[in-house]
Amino acid sequence: MPCINPDGTLTPSAKAMLSAVLSPATPEEVAKSTGLPLFRIRSSIREMRETGLVEEKEGKYLATRIGKEKSEG
Repeated sequence: MPCINPDGTLTPSAKAMLSAVLSPATPEEVAKSTGLPLFRIRSSIREMRETGLVEEKEGKYLATRIGKEKSEG
């Protein structure tokens, strides 16, 4: 399930996930705050890491500058 639409915009769930990682958070914390299933969080975070929207450090994820800009747009 892609997080980025063909036109380059974020899906509503991706925006919710990025909002949840404005402060460092684990996938479980993101799932709890967004109400999305953990399997979806994990696959979406993997996609967002590959596209440079989030970064991982010590098991927690944080929106990058690019991720913050995209989530506001």
